[in-house]
Amino acid sequence: MLISAIILAAGESKRMGEQNKLLLPFRSHTLIEDIIDTVLRSTVGEVIVVLGHEADRVRKVCQTRRVKFVQNDNYQQGMTTSIHCGVQAADADADGFMICLSDLPLIEPDELNHLLYAFYKAVRAKSKYIAIPVFEGQWGNPVIFSVMYKDDILAHAGVMGCKAIIKQNPAQVLEVEMATEHVLRDIDTPEDYE
Repeated sequence: MLISAIILAAGESKRMGEQNKLLLPFRSHTLIEDIIDTVLRSTVGEVIVVLGHEADRVRKVCQTRRVKFVQNDNYQQGMTTSIHCGVQAADADADGFMICLSDLPLIEPDELNHLLYAFYKAVRAKSKYIAIPVFEGQWGNPVIFSVMYKDDILAHAGVMGCKAIIKQNPAQVLEVEMATEHVLRDIDTPEDYE
């Protein structure tokens, strides 16, 4: 199966203050480079990075990576506009879309592969078509949607992503138990970063 990973890197990260959190140092490079490298080491078919706020700066630090960049000129209207851009740019043969936040610094390729494999099995069995990672009862990220939801995603108008689509299709949701809390640990504030 071909899964298009869509990394949402267009936001203004207002809760971080003056700094663009994606350009903060993390490990041996920046936060955005780290998440891109993590996703590239998983079994996804392609990686799309949706840019918006400070697009030129973000693109510059990531330009050597094997990804497709997409510009979201409407990024100030919310996360959903970035998801739309990513889905529209995905390979025409994509079987699904893995919607990735760009500020999940601890997630590892094997954890993404665990989620992807569970999704593959469920779709092949024609049983579930949305995979959500779960740690101790809490839903995390990234979430994988089957291509059957493409039109629903593109028609969705909410500002905070695709939560409404998930709520409308509870019978199609596969909760994938994760071994760590990495799927919950995003960075929104300077305290989170520290």
